[in-house]
Amino acid sequence: MIWERSFPRQFQVWLDQLDSSSFQNLRVLIQPDHLPRAIKPHLDECGIRAGDMRDFLIKDIGELISVFAGITKSRLVDVRLDVISHDACWKFHRDWVESRLLTTYRGPTTEWVHPQYAARAMSEQKRFTGPVEQLQENSVAIFKGSCASLGKGIVHRSPPIEGSGFKRLLLCLNQQSDVSPEAWSAHL
Repeated sequence: MIWERSFPRQFQVWLDQLDSSSFQNLRVLIQPDHLPRAIKPHLDECGIRAGDMRDFLIKDIGELISVFAGITKSRLVDVRLDVISHDACWKFHRDWVESRLLTTYRGPTTEWVHPQYAARAMSEQKRFTGPVEQLQENSVAIFKGSCASLGKGIVHRSPPIEGSGFKRLLLCLNQQSDVSPEAWSAHL
């Protein structure tokens, strides 16, 4: 499932002007309504000052967590907000999850192939010359993974960006799994 959306221009300008050298990855397992309390200290540590645009980012992430939790019927959501400046996950692959939500706030977006090209893309990797789709800026994708149906799931990759100077800000949401961190407590 993919849905396109757009943000106010000033939000995208704000994201693009953030000093990405201070970004740090965030990973937290939370109940959807705990996001603001879990993420604000992290954003403070990254030097992202409080204000309307930061509040907009927190609200958007919170809404996506709530949507994902509702679709997957999950009480807890494994949230990753990653800063990527290299070729992370550049190989075509299927995630070993039931489903995963992806959206890119900044930088090149996730690439994927239609199911009829999946085996070829995974086999050929960098040599693959078939059609590659790319999420539109600000689009949200919920991709089925291999755990939903063995050997099925959307084949996708992070766009290769090594040496390009681009830094991506990627939100990745998963259901709780064995590799999830301990659940964040609102009482911390």
